[in-house]
Amino acid sequence: MIEKKNILGVGLTNATNQEVLEYIIRSIENFKKKLFIVTPNPEFLVLANKNPTFKNILNRADLASADGIGVIIAGKFLGKSLKERFTGIELVESLCEMVAEKPITVGFLGGRAHVAEKTAECLQKRYPGLKVSFVREEWPNGEKKKADILFVAFGVPKQEFWINENLDKIPVKIAIGVGGAFDYISGNVKRAPVWMQNIGLEWLFRLILQPWRIKRQLSLLKFIWLVIKEKLSKN
Repeated sequence: MIEKKNILGVGLTNATNQEVLEYIIRSIENFKKKLFIVTPNPEFLVLANKNPTFKNILNRADLASADGIGVIIAGKFLGKSLKERFTGIELVESLCEMVAEKPITVGFLGGRAHVAEKTAECLQKRYPGLKVSFVREEWPNGEKKKADILFVAFGVPKQEFWINENLDKIPVKIAIGVGGAFDYISGNVKRAPVWMQNIGLEWLFRLILQPWRIKRQLSLLKFIWLVIKEKLSKN
């Protein structure tokens, strides 16, 4: 098990991106237990602070990869530095690249307006060996759909609640909540330029493109306050 560091009551995986990827691949190839993976950003941690059930679900996850740059900055500020940021988008793309030449299948669940299908098509064009066994907006009741890795894009916190409730019942080895990753990979939503990603302004780019996100972005202010509050409580 990879080490976790507690930030605002949620255990965040302290590992490089490569370590995370290798851990996942080993877990599939030497399968012993199903894995539940989450990708927390500041919005997750604010919601977890208000919802103890959601916090417990996040802490049950085998891996909790820090998605937002805000989480990385908070870790440093609190003296709990994390090795690397790993967004849901990058996790999906990197895993698909790694498994494309292996006998490992992937499934895409969620999204809207055929976004899951577009995502699968884009990734298969990029990685021709990728074996997609399942693409649906909703899990098909009564059908036997198998996948080694299932990417779930129902949005937060619905996807985490769904995985927590259903992982033991469905024929997959790993389930990963990936939020809006399908929208970006499929090209449905434009991603911020790399320079904006690198300096932590991806949220601003999203807000410019999607002004309706303003209410969600206000959670960043709440996140900053929670981090400062935790820092002061330790002094």
